Amino acid sequence: MRHYVITMSIRMVCFVLMFVVQPMGWWTWVFGIAAAVLPYIAVVFANAGDDSVPTTVESPLIELEATAHDPQAAPQDPAVITIAEAPAHTAEPRS
Repeated sequence: MRHYVITMSIRMVCFVLMFVVQPMGWWTWVFGIAAAVLPYIAVVFANAGDDSVPTTVESPLIELEATAHDPQAAPQDPAVITIAEAPAHTAEPRS
């Protein structure tokens, strides 16, 4: 976040200097290009910054403990909703 704020502050300074510095010359173009390119650089630095939370490696051999299965218990019937399409009813033409 700090890198982003610093870069965007530099962009705002370049944007102001682009209009304030007189007479206009090659530095006006430099300030304008910097003001146009710095948002991209700020976002790249913000996304590729150091993570403050260290990550640790977890062993793939660690297993979750399974709950005990009681084969004598009656299986519970899960609630299942079945949806089926029915043919459309068409009105018969009246004679």
